Amino acid sequence: MAKKTVATLQTASKRLTKAIKMVKSPKTGAYTFVESVMAPELVEDFLKKK
Repeated sequence: MAKKTVATLQTASKRLTKAIKMVKSPKTGAYTFVESVMAPELVEDFLKKK
């Protein structure tokens, strides 16, 4: 994993965070980006998962 990015988004009543991580494909060796919008408390778990 080479790079991690976290951006905070605010809506009317909920606070959400968009997390983006770079994941290396085991087959080709190419890197892809995985994006997810979630609650700020869940960001650390998302970034720790492979």
